[in-house]
Formats: sequence, structure tokens, C-alpha cells
Amino acid sequence: MNLKIKNSGEKQKKFGCFSGVFVPNVLTILGLILFLRIGWTVGHSGLIGALLIILLANIISFLTGLSISAVATNMYVKKGGAYYMISRSLGLEIGGAIGIPLYLSQAISVAFYVIGFSEALTLTFPSIPPREVSIALVLFFGFLSYIGAHFVIRIQFVILAILVASLFSFFSGAAEQSGVSPALFSDTKTSKGFWEVFAVFFPAVTGIMVGVSMSGDLKEPGKDIPRGTLFSIGVTALIYIGVAIWLSLNVDSQTLRAEKMVMQKVAKWPKLIILGVWASTLSSALGSMLAAPRTLQALSLDKIVPGLAGIQLGSKTEPRMAVIITTVLALVVIFLGQLNFVAKLITMFFLNTYGMINMTSGLENLIGNPSYRPRIAVHWALSLLGGIGCYATMLLIHPPGTIVAIVISYGIFFLLKRRTLRQRWGDLRAGFWIALVRIGLLRLQYHTVEPKNWRPNIVAFTGPPGTIKEREHLMQMAVWLSRGGGIVTLSHLIVGKLDELGDKDYLQTSRRLMQRYIKEKGAEAFGECTIVTEFFQGITDIAQSYGIVGTQTNTVLLGWSRKKQRHDSQLLLMQSLMRLKRSILFLKYNEKRGYGNKQRIDVWWRGRDLNAQLMLILAHIICKDKEWEGAEIRLLRFLDSEKGRDQAEKYTNEFLKKVRVDAKPVVFVKDRSQNSFTQIVLQHSADTDLILMGLSAPKKDQISDQVKRIQAFLQPMPTTLLVRCSEVEDILGAETPES
Repeated sequence: MNLKIKNSGEKQKKFGCFSGVFVPNVLTILGLILFLRIGWTVGHSGLIGALLIILLANIISFLTGLSISAVATNMYVKKGGAYYMISRSLGLEIGGAIGIPLYLSQAISVAFYVIGFSEALTLTFPSIPPREVSIALVLFFGFLSYIGAHFVIRIQFVILAILVASLFSFFSGAAEQSGVSPALFSDTKTSKGFWEVFAVFFPAVTGIMVGVSMSGDLKEPGKDIPRGTLFSIGVTALIYIGVAIWLSLNVDSQTLRAEKMVMQKVAKWPKLIILGVWASTLSSALGSMLAAPRTLQALSLDKIVPGLAGIQLGSKTEPRMAVIITTVLALVVIFLGQLNFVAKLITMFFLNTYGMINMTSGLENLIGNPSYRPRIAVHWALSLLGGIGCYATMLLIHPPGTIVAIVISYGIFFLLKRRTLRQRWGDLRAGFWIALVRIGLLRLQYHTVEPKNWRPNIVAFTGPPGTIKEREHLMQMAVWLSRGGGIVTLSHLIVGKLDELGDKDYLQTSRRLMQRYIKEKGAEAFGECTIVTEFFQGITDIAQSYGIVGTQTNTVLLGWSRKKQRHDSQLLLMQSLMRLKRSILFLKYNEKRGYGNKQRIDVWWRGRDLNAQLMLILAHIICKDKEWEGAEIRLLRFLDSEKGRDQAEKYTNEFLKKVRVDAKPVVFVKDRSQNSFTQIVLQHSADTDLILMGLSAPKKDQISDQVKRIQAFLQPMPTTLLVRCSEVEDILGAETPES
């Protein structure tokens, strides 16, 4: 037994536009609605109303056909038809969310049409048991499909001939009361409403996916699908219009509303109409039996469903296991028997598929991906209009069914999302976000970023995740700061030569690790990796070049190095970043205390607004993370004497009110016994969880002394974030820590 799933080669592509697309579409569209409901439509809506319903339904169908043509001519369509086109445009998850219900609808449709045939057969031969006939027909159609699509297509040509003969009989005849004046408009007292009649008629035009589903068996899908689809829509629309007009000229409205088989009254050879009804149901069932297994096979090839469903059981062309599964499913539906609600749900899933194809075509065109170059160009507005029409029709036909269909599709989407399916192609989603970002950046370049719109666009130089314990907590700080609505990037610098490291997998591995860490933490941040020749120069280069128009880096986050010999370089880096108008944050992590209980943040302030605003904003952002939820922010100021205390308290309260940060002001006079700034801070903040402290920029000849004071200050402190605003000097200047 041959268990190969994938088979390639031109030998598999047997059918052309006419046999592979046009005929299956026509035989599905010219179904039970044509023979049993078109007269009812004219009777309730009048000739004008019926023609309007037919035109409106076919406009939606035609717009969908145009969208199908556009998408089909933009890619090489393989097995799977509509599912393949949607998944390659919108991604596997959305493709699966549409493809699975589409398959189920196609498989259930086999049973639905077979039951319709059996019921029509018993109208002529009442003694025949309908369920046994239905079971026998499903098994027979399953056998035909197992043998091969080529054999089924030949049978469909016979059915097509019967349909043509029945239509010829209809248009050749005339009712005894022929020549009646047609009722142009509906009788509002006795007739159904327009949209109610529209909902009954619309399923007549939902057969255009059968030919699309044959995509894997077509010689040239990019040509055959557009031609066959659009031609079948045009021909069947003319037939429906012709039948509606001919009925209105031959039969009165009351009879049209009352008799299902009214076409027999007009036909020259009435028995051919009965054959036409049988042929239409059988053709629709056969079309669904051709389409469903191919959709299921495509789903299995993409691992949306188990691969067993794609096994071909020795055939080079036929999805035989999928045929068996579809046959079994159709038999189950026949045994269950309750099809009223299922029938409406089938239409919902078909319409959902049509709507998604329309939206795909419209959005692809609107976004303007360079890769979207269909040979049949359709304006995006037409495609989106077709999509809106599909979803509006769903609501008009059956609102509960619409809700069920949407819930099922979304449920499948989220299940597939959790499986993290891998795909090897780009999709519309990335293009959508790129287009949206591009529009935003083009608008943003003409707006100056005012303080009100300031956001922390931070580059945190964290190194690779999990390599050094201190870096883990630096990355954690970056994650908390990502809650500020700005752009936070976790950056790993690899020091070396590009010609030596560029060909290795360092960059890709580091990015994957960073992105995995960001996803695990649920951070709204980016991960980046860069090769640089020197570490601190690399930071300077990235700080001045990273970002685009209004999203440039405005803040740099580093860990305060544990290597004393690097502290001078860090302060020199700070001076360089100040020249570039970049703020800088140095995190000194207390390994014994960590971040404590995450219940209090102390902001130390000398009284200069700009740096205080930055520190308060950072504290406010950190407290937005759920780990710091409910934490208290204190704004601490100390005075040398009681003189001016009232004024300082008043100013501090007004300042907090002005910046609208929920913080507790603490103004105090330092104890005379305290000789150093370190002692003052320890007295008030020794038990806090995080300190935010301003940092001054020393002159070059004072860097070494500044480093000593900073190091002595940080040693006994809880975890401290040193903040240097790019606009103003602050606390650790004249009042720098004493050693």
C-alpha cells in the first residue's frame, strides 16, 4: 500500500477551465432553488422584486468571483482551493479557522443534497424508502470519488446534459394561462418581505467554491479558476433571470407562491423537469463530494488536521482517505436526519469563506504589498464591498446561525493559535502592520513631540537572556518600563569583527532567545542583537541611530557594572549620550534584597522639575505592572534647616498635582548628626524596594572622584536606579555621596 501524501508533477493536473471549474460550478448553482424556489421567489416579490433579488445576489457572487480571480492570479494555487488561498494570504491559523468549517460544510452538503434528491424521488415514487436511497447514493458517490475525479467529471457531463434538456423543455413550453400580465411588484398583504425572500434565494449562488476546490487538479489554476468562476456566474445569472421572466409571463402570482413544481406547468415535456430536479440535487452532491476531500487533504498537508487524512492510498491524484472520511461523515448526517438548522449553518460557513476571500483581496490591494501583483486587478473597494455584502447576507439569512458560525471559527482560530503552527511563507498580517506603521510614521514626521506626548523609547543593553544573574534583573526592569506605551528594545551587543562573526549563527540565536524571553514575560518590547567593534562606542552608535521619525531612542538603560574598571567608561558614555540629548539609566541591583516586596518606590529629588518628572514618570510606569500593583511612590526632599520648609512642602504638593502622579510627598530637615548624603538616604529608604536617584554629569578631570563617591553611595543601598535626564543636572552633584 502506498502511503505517500505528497505527489507532484504535471500528470496530476488533468482538468481545464470548462471541465474542472465551469461545469462543477454550474451544476451546483443550478440546484434545488432553480426548480423548487424560483417560482416562489417571483410569486412573493413580483417580477421587479425577483429580478432585484437575483441581481443583488449575483452582484455579491460576482464581486466574490472577482476577488477569487485576483487572489488566484497572484499565486500558484495548489491543493485546497479557498482554504489554500486564505491560508497563504492570512496565515495558517485564520486559514484553518475558515478551512475546517468549510470542509465540514462541504461534507454535510453531500448528505443535504442527497436527502433532497431522495425526498424529490419519493414525490414521484412514494413506495421508495428515502433513507435507504440516501445511504446507497452516498456510498455510490464515495465509490466514484475513490475511483477518481476524472470519472466523476464524466458523469457530471451527463447530468449537465439532463439540466440543459430540462431547461430547453421549460423555455419551449407555455402554461395554459400563458400571456398573463406579470405582477411587477409584490402584494404587501399576502407576500413575504423582500429580505425574507432574499434569504431563501441567496443559497442558489453559493456554489462557486466547488470549482475553486478543484485547484489541485487543474492544468493552470491561475487561468482556469478566474475564467471558469466568472463565466459560470454570468451564465447561471442569465438562466435565473430568464426563468423568472418566463414564469411571470405564464403563471399568476398565487400559483407561483403555492406550487413548488410550477415549472412543470410551463414545460413542454414536464417529465424532464422532474429529471432536472433529480439531476440538480445529484450534481450538487457530486460537486460537494469532489470538493470536500480536497479541502481536507490540504488541511492535513499543512498539519491543521492529522496527516492521516491526506493519505492517497496508492493513487497519484486522488485524496482517497479524505474521500472515505467524507463518506462516513455524510452517512452520519443522514442517520441523524435533522438538517433544517444545519442547512442554514452550511450557508453561513460558505458565506464566511466568501467574505474572507473578499476581505483578503481588498486588504492585499489596499495595503499595497509589492508581492501582490495579480494579473486580474480588482479595486480594493469592490472586494471590501463584496465582503461586507457577504457578512450582511449572513445576518439577513439567519442571525443565530451567523453567531454560531463566527463562534466556531474563532474557537478553531484560538485553538490553532495555541499550537503555534509554523509556516514558510509571509502573509497579509505582517503587510497590514507594516502599512499601518508606515502611515503613522509619515504623519508623525510633521509633528513635534511635545512633553505631553513623551513616551519612554528605551534601549536596554541587557546582553543575552539567562547568562548572568544581574542581567536577568536588568531585563526585568526593561520589561516593567515597557508598560509606558513607548518602544522598549532589549539589545545584546556582540563585540567582534563583522567579517568573522557575520556568517555565524550568533545574531539569529540571540534574537530567538531574546524574543522567547519577551514572549514568556508578556512584555511589550522588541529584541535585537548587533555586532560592534567596541562595546561603549556601539551603545553610542545605536542610541543615535535606533528608531524612525518620532520613535527615536530617548533613553538608554544599562546595568551599573560590577567591574570597577568600567565605571569611568560608563560616566564618559553618559556625557556622550547627554550631547545626543539621550537620558540614561544605570541600574545597581542589590543581590541580597532584590526588588524586595515590590511595595514602595522612593524618588529622591532636589527640586528641579525636569529630572523629577522623568523619575516620577518612570516610577509611575513601573507601578503599572501587575507585580508592582498597589505599590506606594514617595517623593522625598530634604532641607538643611527648618527655614523654608512650609514653602517646600507647598511647592512639592503643587508639583505632584501638576504632574498628576499619585505619590506621597515627604519633606524633612536633615539631622545634624548626619554628615553624608548616604546616611540621610539610608535613614529614610533603607527598607524601600527601589530607589530612583538623580545623577549629575562630572567634568572629565573629576570622573574618577565621582566614581568613588557613587560606588560608596550604592554599596549599602537597596536596588537603585540612577537617572540622568538629558536636560538638567540633579541630586548627586554638589551633594554627591561621601566616601
